[in-house]
Amino acid sequence: MPAVISLSFDPVLVLSETASVRVETIALAVVLFGGLALAMRIGSVTPGVGPYVPPPGLAPSDLVLMVLAGVPGAIVGGRLGYVLAHLDFYRANPDAILDLSQGALTLTLAVPLGLLTGGLIGRVIGAPVGRWMHAAALPLLFVLGAGKLVGVLGATGQGLPSDLPWATAYEGPGPWGSLAPELPSHPAQVYEAIAVGAATVIVALASRLELVARRDGAALLLALGLWAVARFAIAFTWRDPAVAGPVRMEQLLAIGITVIAVVGLAQRARAAPRSAARPPRGLDAASV
Repeated sequence: MPAVISLSFDPVLVLSETASVRVETIALAVVLFGGLALAMRIGSVTPGVGPYVPPPGLAPSDLVLMVLAGVPGAIVGGRLGYVLAHLDFYRANPDAILDLSQGALTLTLAVPLGLLTGGLIGRVIGAPVGRWMHAAALPLLFVLGAGKLVGVLGATGQGLPSDLPWATAYEGPGPWGSLAPELPSHPAQVYEAIAVGAATVIVALASRLELVARRDGAALLLALGLWAVARFAIAFTWRDPAVAGPVRMEQLLAIGITVIAVVGLAQRARAAPRSAARPPRGLDAASV
């Protein structure tokens, strides 16, 4: 099964005789920094509700603290998702669940749990979490989409074997991020990057709608739901084992995230008329 797109390069950048770093790691760091900078920029022009003229933007220090607080949640969620996807193995080897040197982390639960722990700490420090959720919607999709595209640099996330014209295969010793990288396969990481890019466009267009434009977190819920839908669709090309018919565990988790996003959007849609009917209560509205 010959590959039409054959990739041959060294995925490791040698810094010295004793130090080296994967090119994918460097690119991912650039993506994360770019996403953080974009969130800060959008936050700086995301006004609150109040009597201030001009209304102040969001404080970058709040975002830094919430991002740091989101790391433990992302790690726990990522590990939990991986364990659930390989439940038979971990039932037989429960001691390996906490051994991060074995196995990996997955995104499907890492993203929502990271957002949850970051938001909780945001509440503790008094940050306007709803406004930050609004400001973070597009940067989050940027990181998730560009981060997937970066996987091409390390063969991370290669899909099922395929003889399609755009199937990709990797030559050379690597190290590569997928098993049997020389086997022509679906570039599932590219598929997901494209799907997340489409979700980004939808969220940007939807920002003109009152529900999404209110800066109460609806934008992030919409972004999270669209990302989960994209991930569900692309996962049919993954190498992960199916657990319910053709559906993989990560797809079941994506369905749950989509339901949560839809419920959250519905709650905000119902709350909008009630909020509009209330008389102004002063500065306390600025914290939302």
